[in-house]
Amino acid sequence: MQKTIANSKSIGLVLSGGGVRGMAHIGLLKALDEHQIQIKFIAGSSVGALVGALYARGHTIEKIIQFFKDTPIFQYRFFAIGKPGFMDTERYLPLFKKYFPQDSFSSLKWPLYVVATDLMHGKEAVFSEGPLIMPLLASAALSPFFSPVEIDGVQYADGGIMNNFPKEYIEGECDFIIGSNVSITEELQKKDLKNSIQLASRITGLMIYASSREKIGQCDLMVEPQELSQIGILDKKDIDKAFAIGYEAATSALEKALNQTSS
Repeated sequence: MQKTIANSKSIGLVLSGGGVRGMAHIGLLKALDEHQIQIKFIAGSSVGALVGALYARGHTIEKIIQFFKDTPIFQYRFFAIGKPGFMDTERYLPLFKKYFPQDSFSSLKWPLYVVATDLMHGKEAVFSEGPLIMPLLASAALSPFFSPVEIDGVQYADGGIMNNFPKEYIEGECDFIIGSNVSITEELQKKDLKNSIQLASRITGLMIYASSREKIGQCDLMVEPQELSQIGILDKKDIDKAFAIGYEAATSALEKALNQTSS
């Protein structure tokens, strides 16, 4: 029997990092809910880990969006003092506790794999059991804006540094994998590379995309809206726009896949 989303018994979801562009992941979740497609496993990096955790906790689509609207990116009371990075990531802990009152992976409805980068040993780390909030903070600690997060004496940072699309952690668990990639690389003009910051950002983006490209192509269903390239990764004013882009792209992809199944 041909593998399709309709006859799959165990569907897994992979959510990439990508800052504010990750609101497109929430659009995908809404489309999945509307089509009554149930997810059994989730793997995520950075903002993908946050979205996956909120969804696995049972929060509504509206509440997940509200989490990102209510969580400040740059606020003076979160400035890092005596730590690398501009913002002290661990000061976000009280905000996270409001959404995750039971600080444990076991409180989630489905297994969740959260990827972070072990800065001290130079390798990726995956968290799937025990305390939940600190691994989430670590996975989303985008360098150099946010300070590393210490867990058991080890300093961790953004999961996207080492693995922005952690598909491998659910491959053996599912018979159908849906991927959502919001780390889009668009074509640039010479004028877009005028300074060192723009150059460094471009190189980092290309490195992350290249490391994920093969895994992205292996997903059974992929949502990767190119329109997200116009949204800045830290631009909160585009939260609703990114969500809408993700919802439209996911709805189209799901309906196409379901129509192929029924034909």
